[in-house]
Amino acid sequence: MLKYTKDHEWLRQDGDDVVVGITAHASEQLGDVVFIELPDVGREVAAGEEIVVIESVKAASDIVAPVAGTITAVNEALPDTPGSVNDDPLTAWFFRIRPADPDLSGFLDEDAYQQLIG
Repeated sequence: MLKYTKDHEWLRQDGDDVVVGITAHASEQLGDVVFIELPDVGREVAAGEEIVVIESVKAASDIVAPVAGTITAVNEALPDTPGSVNDDPLTAWFFRIRPADPDLSGFLDEDAYQQLIG
């Protein structure tokens, strides 16, 4: 089951890790993604810390860590194929993080996210 942030990221619990990507709404707002810079595996991050740089034909943006924790993996295909974020944002994940606190109950569910984006 997916959870969502108000910053238009999706989160999926996978064992001890949380997989993070951006929503279709975010992908549409960005336009054609042309560049992605991912964090280093092993990096410890704070919740709200900017850890991914994403550039599109419209703008540059950052993706923040939704939770504090350690980056355990990155989608190494994304820097070579940044457009895959536009093709299928729900499979084009950015990173996996092992959260310091695994409780995701404070994030939005599907209905709440749909209300957020109207």
